[in-house]
Amino acid sequence: MRAVRSVINAAGQLKASDPDMNEDQLLLRALRDVNVPKFLKDDLPLFENIICDIFPGLERPKVNYGNLNDAILKSCQKMNFQPTPVFLQKIYELFDTIKVRHGLMLVGPTGGGKSCNWKVLQAAISHLAATEPNSTYTKVITHVLNPKSIRMGQLYGEFNDSTREWTDGVLAYMVREAVKDLSGEKHWILFDGPVDAIWIESMNTVLDDNKKLCLLSGQILSLTPYMTMMFEVEDLAVASPATVSRCGMVYMEP
Repeated sequence: MRAVRSVINAAGQLKASDPDMNEDQLLLRALRDVNVPKFLKDDLPLFENIICDIFPGLERPKVNYGNLNDAILKSCQKMNFQPTPVFLQKIYELFDTIKVRHGLMLVGPTGGGKSCNWKVLQAAISHLAATEPNSTYTKVITHVLNPKSIRMGQLYGEFNDSTREWTDGVLAYMVREAVKDLSGEKHWILFDGPVDAIWIESMNTVLDDNKKLCLLSGQILSLTPYMTMMFEVEDLAVASPATVSRCGMVYMEP
């Protein structure tokens, strides 16, 4: 149901941005935008065949990203990255996934370009927000942490056993600061580390439609529409289906 809902969300956004688009093409693009980023190269031909059977003779709609294309190329040049077609394609896939999911995972081996991907997109969107005040883009602020470098109590917060005093965790602090910001700027909270059941299960209420971080202290922090939870992981070998189904996926080919 979550997968179906993300396709409907994508179709709704496309309809709002281009009301005159042919409905078959609109649905075809929504299906592609949501599903293609998470497929491996062996799965793509199968997906294309299924799409051809469902929409016979329908041309793949061309996507116009407008000024974002130039901003991404400028960001690549500034950061000394080579803007190869595959790399650019993955940046656009991340951009499309962020629009329909507030929780997503960049999956791929070390050196696959996961960090470069979001850094270029962040720089491009922030550049457009600064240079074009009337555009729909807003500045992007990132908060990066490695969840496996600290204990669970240090991540979410914990009570002191002797004094029963509550100490905030790093994640709780980051989320609270992002929630306080009512300026409309985007906040990406990035978890750069392995996903496993020890810490990720406490994120389930954040990643589903509740969008709430529930702390042991009894405090509940509701995410704003400007917040995105991103996970940068090598693989999903120990991630539970409950977590994977809640997240959008962008697979970076090695």
